[in-house]
Amino acid sequence: MVPWPRRAAPSSLPGPGSPEAWARRATASQTEPGLLRLDVPPEQGESATVNWQDYESEGVQAIAGSATAEELDAARVQYLGRKGDLAQALRGVRDRESGMLLNGVRSRLEAAIAERREAIEREELETLYADRSFDVTLPGEEFRRGRLHLLTQIKREIEDIFLGMGYEVYEGDEVTDTWHNFDALTTDHGHPSRSPSDTFYFSDDVLLRTHTSPDQIRLMESRQPPIYAISPGRVYRRDTPDATHSPTFLQVESLVVDRGITLADLKGAVLHFFRQLFGPQREVRMRTSYFPFTEPSVEFDVTCFLCNSEGCPVCKYSGWIEMGGAGWVDPEVFRNVGYDPEVWAGFAFGLGIERIAMLRHGLPDLRLFWDNDLRVLSQF
Repeated sequence: MVPWPRRAAPSSLPGPGSPEAWARRATASQTEPGLLRLDVPPEQGESATVNWQDYESEGVQAIAGSATAEELDAARVQYLGRKGDLAQALRGVRDRESGMLLNGVRSRLEAAIAERREAIEREELETLYADRSFDVTLPGEEFRRGRLHLLTQIKREIEDIFLGMGYEVYEGDEVTDTWHNFDALTTDHGHPSRSPSDTFYFSDDVLLRTHTSPDQIRLMESRQPPIYAISPGRVYRRDTPDATHSPTFLQVESLVVDRGITLADLKGAVLHFFRQLFGPQREVRMRTSYFPFTEPSVEFDVTCFLCNSEGCPVCKYSGWIEMGGAGWVDPEVFRNVGYDPEVWAGFAFGLGIERIAMLRHGLPDLRLFWDNDLRVLSQF
């Protein structure tokens, strides 16, 4: 690279011009091929002449001589960096010929860098392969793939069954208020489930839902019938963890509201669901029961799918397995959400997803779902 010699400032400016005009003006003239002269205002007291053919040649040699990626990056910074001679010259270009010359130099240097970078990467790979005695064409080790948790698998299977029946999946918030969790469902103020010993309260009115029924209330508040929906999700109760109890578990509830709905529709929906889940030979029976938000209320059992109703320890040798509760939606619940019980009728039922998983796969302890023991979970 040719040094930039200093010269004395001229005593007078050629042609018209004031110092302000010189500040807006930069002239470039090419005295010989590859030689570019850049003049600066006289108050700066210097000019520059760079032979750009030599500059490019030096840059190409430095790039070609780079043995590593670090050396190549250093050459790039020196010849193409923002503080380099080329970048500084490009900032002062005001004519087409000079711009074409400098841009050409830059393009060729960039191409040389890209070519050298590919060569360095190729050389590094060749060195790596030469140092290792293995066949790089052999398939690599397979990564262990994760899987959905067993409860998630069953939850999605339940959703698919109901979606196939024309239902929608409605999921709400796990934090709710006493109105949606108790009052709108006509739960008596003295009911044990309202006690802080049974329910997790944040305040007198805010709590963790004890079932997914609050989702059904919000769904009815948001629209008019007909409604065919299920509400799956996590619920919370103050239970001491043991083989059959947990302070948190998964539940799914179904709600149907339409004209002309009867208990026969409830039994038909439950029967179809369990046959899809446990097999086409299953039968369902309903027994009278009591729940605050349904009237009349029933509990439903399904024929044991493990012993085919012949009797086993799981069904306590009765041939039937208790699965959940259901019933006719109480007219007072309809009034609480603004529905006319003289026009609309409906049913609701709910069941625990963990219970289905335990029965289907013969797991003896509910806590196995939450221990995160891969010896158990990897089997499903």
